[in-house]
Amino acid sequence: MVAKTVKRIVGLGLCLALWSLPSFAAQSQTHASLLTWNSSQQKYGYRHMEKLFPTHLVKRGSWVRPLPTAKSQISPRWTWDGKSYDVDTYMSAMRTSGVLVLKDGQIALERYGLDRRPSERWTSFSVAKSVTSTLIGAAISDGKIKSLDEPVTTYIPQLAGSAYEGVSVRQLITMTSGVKWNEDYTDPNSDVARAGSDAPEPGINPIVSYMRRLPREAAPGSKFVYKTGETDLAGVLISNAVGQSLSDYLSAKIWVPAGMGRDAIWMSDTAGHERGGCCMSMTLRDYGRLGLFILEGGKIGNRRVVPQDWVSDATTAHVKFAGHEASDYAPDTGYGYFWWINSDGYSAEGIFGQQIFVFPKEHLVIAINSAWPVADNPKLWAAQAAFARAIQTAVK
Repeated sequence: MVAKTVKRIVGLGLCLALWSLPSFAAQSQTHASLLTWNSSQQKYGYRHMEKLFPTHLVKRGSWVRPLPTAKSQISPRWTWDGKSYDVDTYMSAMRTSGVLVLKDGQIALERYGLDRRPSERWTSFSVAKSVTSTLIGAAISDGKIKSLDEPVTTYIPQLAGSAYEGVSVRQLITMTSGVKWNEDYTDPNSDVARAGSDAPEPGINPIVSYMRRLPREAAPGSKFVYKTGETDLAGVLISNAVGQSLSDYLSAKIWVPAGMGRDAIWMSDTAGHERGGCCMSMTLRDYGRLGLFILEGGKIGNRRVVPQDWVSDATTAHVKFAGHEASDYAPDTGYGYFWWINSDGYSAEGIFGQQIFVFPKEHLVIAINSAWPVADNPKLWAAQAAFARAIQTAVK
């Protein structure tokens, strides 16, 4: 199994592995990798990604789902790792830009930091992966993808004859394809580095071009290896299947009918295709509405967007972790369809502290945005999990 720290840091995705960007006006006079932005660059960049990278718009509709304020507001206090916390001290220590708690669809806590306003979007990093897998479910419901057991090559024919021959859609979205992949960010020759820089074959999407040249290391379905490239392949697969861009499909299937409050943006690759594995930007309340959509089974009123059993299947641990990966500093116990599974719920996660927790038994959604000083650290994830548990206790 892949170590927890590696799993989280790769969540940034191929789109950012080697990218650099022009300096921010009044922020810096140097080029800086997004992975190494300083705190002021994070505060600006995470809320203005569309000014720095190519993106697509995910349009909202005219109806906005109300999020009423609960009569009872929570103010949890807890102790973790020998220190006492309340919401303010936690947000300050963890450089948190927003916390939203929805209990029974009502706001039990909403707090902002880092000078963020409620109307401002914030980047998701790998939270986008969980959105991508949900669109797979929508495409199945629409009859555009026949089933999860269909070969990936049915929808991405350029992968025929590659190591992805015989790999199913299910194996792709559980990262058990058996295709060999190196996700080491410290190695300039790793796949995650080269996939973002190698020249693609003419006329072929750059990620498809790179992935189809990889060798196989295990039989499909037999080995879990976290591969950011496969989440981008999933995005290409959806677009090919439905005949729409990911942004337009997301708008039609979720953003409009679920009543999102503001247009979202989705970062695209050098070919202009949205990254299935990275970097949507949305308001904190829309992170919460997304969590509610999943909590409610992918159903909006009487309209079912995904198959009836999709959410329960997607949030089941199809890959189970053990040992270090299930320790106190690594609270996830398994992996579903681009969802991280814990003992009594599940979450969508992105580096630098982006997370949507869903606890079905309590009908509870917790959305957190952050600008951690490092992309990934097991102790930071454990601290955030402890915060979520304190919230879980406070709403009971």
